[in-house]
Amino acid sequence: MDRVFIEGLAVETLIGIYAGEHAARQPVVMDLELGFDNAKPAASGRIDDTLDYAAVVAALKAFVADFDCGLLEELAEACCAMLQRQFPAIRSIDLRLDKPAASQALGCRHVGVRVQRHA
Repeated sequence: MDRVFIEGLAVETLIGIYAGEHAARQPVVMDLELGFDNAKPAASGRIDDTLDYAAVVAALKAFVADFDCGLLEELAEACCAMLQRQFPAIRSIDLRLDKPAASQALGCRHVGVRVQRHA
């Protein structure tokens, strides 16, 4: 399957289950691969025929910035559902969410969740 990938997309949001976490917005860093059929855009050369990564980034930024939840798992599921609704050409999603503030507090490089969905 062909893929569009986006790495290191940071968006500030309200997320966390501990009292202090909802006091201020914090970054969530996303890496994702979106499976789609590249045959039509490769033949036409038209942006309207492809999975426009700029549109995907804009949709994710707006969605995540307005989202308020406790768990990364909630955010991951919501992001996948939104992407499938707004971009019907998506055949699969591999989404990784990293929470840098939690990583720092735990003394590790990265911590988060990774989900995979297939249409």
